[in-house]
Amino acid sequence: MSQSIANKNTIKKDKMELDSQQSKILPSQYGCDILLEKTKLEDTKDKTFPLDAYLVWYVFEDKEYLDLCRASKKVNIFDMYYDRYGSGSIQKIDFGYGTIDPRSWGYKTPEKKKKR
Repeated sequence: MSQSIANKNTIKKDKMELDSQQSKILPSQYGCDILLEKTKLEDTKDKTFPLDAYLVWYVFEDKEYLDLCRASKKVNIFDMYYDRYGSGSIQKIDFGYGTIDPRSWGYKTPEKKKKR
């Protein structure tokens, strides 16, 4: 009985350590920006995302997830997910469906002032 309690406590500690390690890894350190996290493929098919957005399929705790991530190079995305979730977690990195120029994505035109 006491062994099972001890095992549960060590599992909880391991999960807490893993969560704290993931929080230390910021996408901005890798030059990445996560647009959609743990989403469905239908949500990523929106054409209003930038051209440099990539679809990332990965496995974490025996579940498959999909993220839409933005970066200038695929290697930056690979490095971030490798450091975050470990080896063997990345299944596939593919181009996204966005059509907007990355330089103008997220740009809001200024409001025009009324003429007198």
